[in-house]
Amino acid sequence: MKISKFIAITGIIHCESGLRIGGTKEGIVEPGGSENTIIRHPITSLPYIPGSSIKGKMRSLLELDAASVANIDGGKPCGCGTCLVCKVFGSHAMINKEITRILVRDCAITEASESLLRTTQEEKGLNFAEIKSENIIDRKTGIAANKGLRTQERVPAGTEFKMNITLKLFEGDDKDKMVDFVKKGLTLLQKDYLGSSGSRGYGKIKINNLEVKELS
Repeated sequence: MKISKFIAITGIIHCESGLRIGGTKEGIVEPGGSENTIIRHPITSLPYIPGSSIKGKMRSLLELDAASVANIDGGKPCGCGTCLVCKVFGSHAMINKEITRILVRDCAITEASESLLRTTQEEKGLNFAEIKSENIIDRKTGIAANKGLRTQERVPAGTEFKMNITLKLFEGDDKDKMVDFVKKGLTLLQKDYLGSSGSRGYGKIKINNLEVKELS
């Protein structure tokens, strides 16, 4: 197989609600902090969106949309090697192997959002995130359950990230069909949610300034 061209699909991910993609935290949690932290750049401490989070959710939604679950064995991703999911995202099988064509980069925070979060950090002492408290309600008493309180870090609503996807096409690939398929995955992602706790209102996003262009 010979590469014929690269297609860049870019845009700005706007968080319409708080976004939570979990990270790890070393050491002791500071007073008022949260044990359930978001993922951050290890040097700058700025939040970012891992490309794997976007790619995995897009693939899952596209499989469900295409009813590819019929081809999934034991809950695994599709491995038929012939559908568009396998053609674009790669086949999860030892046989019918397909080369992955989509490359989803980690999404860095925009300069404007970084500036705003730095100001908030200086004024309120928050580490580039909001801390959201949640509780479990006792169904019998209607009050908070014992030890049911949990705190979660979230990227605040309004924060924006730079999305960068590259589509690697081979000779014989249908460019328009594959680009439209990726765009459909992004549309489904905006209808669903990104990250965790979507059923509780987290992770609603909108993609602005979507642009598709061929790389020279």
